[in-house]
Amino acid sequence: MEIEEMRLKLNSLSIYKKILKDEVLKEIYDFIENLSGNKLDLNAFARYYNSIYFDMCMLNGKKKLWEHIVDLLITDENPFTMACENADYDKINSMLVKAASNDLRTIEQMSLISSGVFKEYALKSLCNSEFEVKVVKEFPDWNFEHVTVFENSAKELLYKNRNWERFTRELAEFYKANGTGIFSKFRAFIWEKDGDVGKLKGIDSPDNVLLSDFIGYEAERKEIIKNTDQFLRGYFTNNVLLYGDRGTGKSSTIKALVNEYYTKGLRIVEVPKNYLVDFPKILMQLKDRKQRFILFIDDLAFEDDEESYTALKAVLEGGLQSRPNNVVIYATSNRRHLIKEKFSDRIGLQSGNVEDEIRSQDTIQEKLSLADRFGITVVFSSPGKQSFLEIVEGIAAKRGICYDKEKLEREAIKWEMWYNGRSPRTARQFVDWLEGNRSVVS
Repeated sequence: MEIEEMRLKLNSLSIYKKILKDEVLKEIYDFIENLSGNKLDLNAFARYYNSIYFDMCMLNGKKKLWEHIVDLLITDENPFTMACENADYDKINSMLVKAASNDLRTIEQMSLISSGVFKEYALKSLCNSEFEVKVVKEFPDWNFEHVTVFENSAKELLYKNRNWERFTRELAEFYKANGTGIFSKFRAFIWEKDGDVGKLKGIDSPDNVLLSDFIGYEAERKEIIKNTDQFLRGYFTNNVLLYGDRGTGKSSTIKALVNEYYTKGLRIVEVPKNYLVDFPKILMQLKDRKQRFILFIDDLAFEDDEESYTALKAVLEGGLQSRPNNVVIYATSNRRHLIKEKFSDRIGLQSGNVEDEIRSQDTIQEKLSLADRFGITVVFSSPGKQSFLEIVEGIAAKRGICYDKEKLEREAIKWEMWYNGRSPRTARQFVDWLEGNRSVVS
């Protein structure tokens, strides 16, 4: 396709037009626009061309252009993909389907445009000497060799076939099953802020811990798994507080849930405690999605004057903006009472100071009651000596470490005394050390 034709096609995109905001595609689009308007001399051409080559090199795995475009297509969020997520294909407006089909044809044509097309243009229209011709011919090509990994059926479909406009139905089925935008690309997110603006950021490499990795605490995890299963099946579900001693696997248990149930539509959003006041904004972004979300709050504890406490309390109790049915809150804490209580609070019960609160008992009860607003509380206590040794032996066995049991137990007890006390985390740290020092227990 000629440069001028490609320009008109790209300017005609109506449904998938947001993909042109991608850094690489925007630069290619601007390149085409400027070439079509005869706005570039050979030096400007060289800067554009090699800047695009650099951006292509920076893509994960040095993808080919069309592979990069496929990735953008299957995660794009637009009127067509949103309609597919919420309705069967045959019920989607036919004009919307046609517009999407036309865009897919154009985007496929863009994905096949080669660096050679641009070099040929420069050789014919911009070069005025043999030296310039030689330099342009030596520009690197964009077409990288890349080992394709099919992460899902939609990607494989577009990789292996041409005439993408024929596959609106198949894409619609993919969007319906997997969602759209960042929710089809990531399973784990964190809420982050830049000034006053908050957004969901997808996590490329979330903790890959699985429920099958754990040893011990089966009864505690069983209750959490049961609650999560009810949540995924659309039943009314309780918010959950996991509290107990440090290193007992509270946070890891929650992270493992999303790895276990990701294919069933479960996603996790970590909300730092300082950003709990943004709960209404977060819920607005999640409430109409087909996926189900765990809002994960780690290491929860409050001072008595924090705004975050009020925000969490409102969501747990159900304020004007109630918690959507596709959202549940799972929090961890090392404290049973989530708000720090001071002796000065209790002094007010007997004080004659006119500045003290009259009904101090109400304040105390208010502080103690936040944990009660979680429907389910699961306690993770430090293991006893025998349970700790069972965890150590289980981890060592999973890693294929051969050991003398008496020596292993003796060294494990030494380790927990020297370091962090008895906990599953300490057991894992001991086995980590043991892998490099196997002679100690062999």
